[in-house]
Amino acid sequence: MPDPGPNQITVQTIVSLISTGTESWCYMGDFDADTGWAGWVKYPFYPGYSNVGRVIKVGEGVEDFAEGDRVNSGIPHRQFATIGTDSNVVKLPDYAADEEATWCTLSSTTQTAVRRAEHVMGDIAAVIGLGPLGQLVTQYLRVIGLREVLVIDTVQMRLDQALAHGATQGFCGSAGDAGPFVKEHTEGQGADVVYDVTGHYAVFPLALKLARDFGKLILLGDTPHPSRQHLTHDVLTRQVNVVGTHNAKLPAAHAYWPRPRQILLFLQYVQRGQMRVSDLITHRFRPSDAAEVYAMLQEDRASTMGILFDWR
Repeated sequence: MPDPGPNQITVQTIVSLISTGTESWCYMGDFDADTGWAGWVKYPFYPGYSNVGRVIKVGEGVEDFAEGDRVNSGIPHRQFATIGTDSNVVKLPDYAADEEATWCTLSSTTQTAVRRAEHVMGDIAAVIGLGPLGQLVTQYLRVIGLREVLVIDTVQMRLDQALAHGATQGFCGSAGDAGPFVKEHTEGQGADVVYDVTGHYAVFPLALKLARDFGKLILLGDTPHPSRQHLTHDVLTRQVNVVGTHNAKLPAAHAYWPRPRQILLFLQYVQRGQMRVSDLITHRFRPSDAAEVYAMLQEDRASTMGILFDWR
């Protein structure tokens, strides 16, 4: 590798986390034209954006990083990379464990979604889809003190994990069948905020029905097929507000919380035991197993949660 240029660092990866939903869609290559997916995924494509590594070289003009620092960044699954020292690179505090810190990127994506919901005391939320993102949303909602955190998924293992991390009630089944469950725990009103974290176009209209009148639906799962999503009468007749959220992009009202500050807050929660991710890691692989790992995700993603590539 060439030496880093001005304001660049070279990083050697320690461990990286697979974003199982996103990277599975990238692997399949099935998405609508004129979407963020089609503009982003160009083959050959190098997946991954949840990297923890150690700085091994520093370029001219770099002041905030030194050789030996551990960093979280959006580097794909690779052993070495030279990158610029922008906001996508965050120096990790000493107390942050390597494997836990691989969740930092997902932690900022989900923290952004929870901030966009603008919860108030006494809110009840429903979370649909309990993969890695849904698990983090659930934990954030517990941390900020919602009255009820209702979770919905078709896989019992994922429900059990969410209930062990702060969810108050769980429903195993389709969002289309969850109406009575949500009504039971919301005094018949529906949830104040519903999070669609599935990324599946068919769930969106089902999720709208679970929100109360004048409630919110937070669209966190980014479907590769937005042309197949459709609104229901709930948006007009019941005036459910749909809020889209993506990555760490926040409006001006939340300007105090850019990605680095969100990540450090997440790591503080983990350090204090207010959030847990180490027990969400279900698989660890060598990078040389990558082809088998991505094939496995097509066959049995439901039995996985956090999947790590260990570069040590």
